[in-house]
Amino acid sequence: MIRLGLTGSIGMGKSTVARMFAEEGIPVFDADAAVHRLQGPDGALVARIEAQFPGTTGADGVDRGALAERVLGEPEALRRLEALVHPAVAEAREVFLAEHGEAPLVLLDIPLLFEAGGWTQVDKIAVVSAPEGVQRARVLARPGMSEEKFERILARQTPDSEKRSRADFVIPTGGRLEETRQAVRRILACLIGRADS
Repeated sequence: MIRLGLTGSIGMGKSTVARMFAEEGIPVFDADAAVHRLQGPDGALVARIEAQFPGTTGADGVDRGALAERVLGEPEALRRLEALVHPAVAEAREVFLAEHGEAPLVLLDIPLLFEAGGWTQVDKIAVVSAPEGVQRARVLARPGMSEEKFERILARQTPDSEKRSRADFVIPTGGRLEETRQAVRRILACLIGRADS
């Protein structure tokens, strides 16, 4: 099995690319989705997060906006949160890998692949990348996003240029969707010999 790590900075189109791999029949582990399950109603981390960050949870699980406000720009608080979340996500990833042990290739969609050390757990790395102006426009169009919040998020992410330099594959996401899909298919052709159609 080849473990292909997929990452990219906020607003680069990573979710769209992960969906394209899934549409090609590749099993996809979505770290963000795992976090949502762990922090959702009856999620395994809700009580522990409430204990560390009182007032950030409710009947629907973790209030992600409230939690983000508590940890963004607060390195010690962020470290405490990551100490809860990262091991739980790693456990979910191991279950996924066991379930797909016969697959020739799996995609591990990990937003903080470089920042959280996940790059050591994969065989190859694909980075999604779009021009800075495209990225900014996408992110600022999101509900509840501000320039300040965007800049705080960017500050804790490895710069796009560094991600591209460390990647085995760079997937362009600033143009037409079909161009991005062709880049995905070229990666599949390279890694598992699937014909590029």
